[in-house]
Amino acid sequence: MQALVAALGMPKFAAKQILRWIYVKRVASFDAMTDISAANRALLSEHYVLGRVAPVHEAVSVDGTKKYLFQTINGLVETVYIPEDERATLCVSCQVGCKMNCRFCMTGKQGWSGNLTAAEILNQILSVPDSASLTNIVFMGMGEPFDNTLEILKALEILTADWAMAWSPRRITVSSVGLLPGLKQFLEHSEAHLAISLHNPFPDGRAALMPAEKAYPIERVVAELKKHDFAHQRRVSFEYIVFEGVNDSPRHQRQIVRLLAGLPCRVNLIRFHAIPDLDLHSPSLEAMTQMRDYLTDNGIICTIRRSRGEDIAAACGLLSSNNPHD
Repeated sequence: MQALVAALGMPKFAAKQILRWIYVKRVASFDAMTDISAANRALLSEHYVLGRVAPVHEAVSVDGTKKYLFQTINGLVETVYIPEDERATLCVSCQVGCKMNCRFCMTGKQGWSGNLTAAEILNQILSVPDSASLTNIVFMGMGEPFDNTLEILKALEILTADWAMAWSPRRITVSSVGLLPGLKQFLEHSEAHLAISLHNPFPDGRAALMPAEKAYPIERVVAELKKHDFAHQRRVSFEYIVFEGVNDSPRHQRQIVRLLAGLPCRVNLIRFHAIPDLDLHSPSLEAMTQMRDYLTDNGIICTIRRSRGEDIAAACGLLSSNNPHD
């Protein structure tokens, strides 16, 4: 920003002013930057745009969850606002579609149309109507974050830097199927929390659900995580969508315990949300409770995640810009 204002012949201190207007005051136009001279505001408008774009559609769930649709250079993406008691979480997207093609995910079934830029990622956070109320951000929307690592890291830097939004990284979680090159970069350059999509602790069973297992086996992902000290730093969690008769047996539960032994982490059990033309089913609450209790009794912190926004296709695995208004 200092280089930008210098190139326009503006004073050096204008860089800090502009950043404050964008990320703290959250203005949507240069004209709103009232402590910058009118001539310099006109100069900025002539050469640059702020990149703020309002959502083009909004859907509201009976439980208060809201789903927003944003236009990006490569297509439409969905962003989900989840209010709960004193928390307000925004689930942001990082790609238009996804290359991972997980069997149970609507986003993967639409294919991949392009990566979001850091600006398009941040625009979701700044431009939802509920922006000022946010307490947490999760990169769990459309796309695989570590298939777009550099833009994710840029966005995380701006979110957490003192010169920008100054969020604590402890309020941010990035979710991944476990692409190791990007995962290693993330662990080195960010202190945000990490969530890994597990869904099956056995290689063959996981590969049947998640093709990424073939290139980046979950055992290698866990081995990489065990190299790091998470005791007093970021939180590591494993997301586990439960499919009746597929990954919920005592055998699977025992293997989860073996796989994660020695790694400070937690497991979030997620009820499967049915999608068209897929022969997978959600288990009963009793089965999920039994699984949670087994993992907890064997030393793994385990919770059952409450489903939100299923009636507007905003719940886990349902995001797809192919049918954005459903």
